[in-house]
Amino acid sequence: MRKYIEKYLLPIAMVVGITFHMQLAVLSPAIPYLLAMMLFITYCRVRMSDIRPTKFHYILLSIQYVGSALIYLVLRPFNEILAQAAMICMLTATATSAPVVTGILGGNIAVTAAYALISNLSLAFIAPIYLSLVGKGGDTISMSASFWYIFRSVIPILVLPFLLALLLRKMVPRAHKRVQSAQIVSFYLWAVALTIVIGNITYYVRMQGSDHYLLEIIIGVVSLVICLLQFYFGRKIGRRFGQTVAGGQSLGQKNTVLAIWLTQTYLNPLATLGPGMYVIWQNLVNSWQIWKEKRKN
Repeated sequence: MRKYIEKYLLPIAMVVGITFHMQLAVLSPAIPYLLAMMLFITYCRVRMSDIRPTKFHYILLSIQYVGSALIYLVLRPFNEILAQAAMICMLTATATSAPVVTGILGGNIAVTAAYALISNLSLAFIAPIYLSLVGKGGDTISMSASFWYIFRSVIPILVLPFLLALLLRKMVPRAHKRVQSAQIVSFYLWAVALTIVIGNITYYVRMQGSDHYLLEIIIGVVSLVICLLQFYFGRKIGRRFGQTVAGGQSLGQKNTVLAIWLTQTYLNPLATLGPGMYVIWQNLVNSWQIWKEKRKN
């Protein structure tokens, strides 16, 4: 029964999130705490010496920043809103939960954790430049305010669990080993967080009052293509370095909560549908990958 539940838990979580999105919307404040707990459990498998930038990370960063600029320039002649939505889907950093999914899939948690740290922190400096040039950010919010928001929203979730895991390893080794052996708990926490996130995105999409239905459909399709391409090329590049899973999750799994905030602050509000749909696509990919891994095992 446990294996059956684990195999189908994420698809069930997504169905529940869509079905009960109105009720789940009020639980959105719990998401950062769930992510922090998941990361704490996952980081107990990581040593400080494992977190270091490599050539692999620099290649992924180049794709993240150069690719987002290129896709904006390519799509801008067709539609500005579409170009903004596509750009933000590539520009935004790796999800704080990516190391958790990497661990579930049997990948290198340390490599993904390192890239999550690097991409989120570098985004604090790069995103204000990109978005102030593309959107309205330079007129509405200062670069320092943008940096501070990203810093205070990402650091407690991403870094604090890592520091606590290191402290636990040093101060209470026995407790650290118990947490280290309870990695399945992060899987169940991820299912709960996924249910709430899918519920929130469903609620957001349903509340859109725009009459640009064709554009909304195109944005959804483009975000799907970008999602699949990032997972594909991430895994392909990762395979060259022996990091297939880490590459796919690092490049494909995005911090969509942060992306939605950046879009709402700097860009056309309709472009928010890009990262809003991306979270559905990336979780469908993750659900399929985890289902496949559980079935194989």
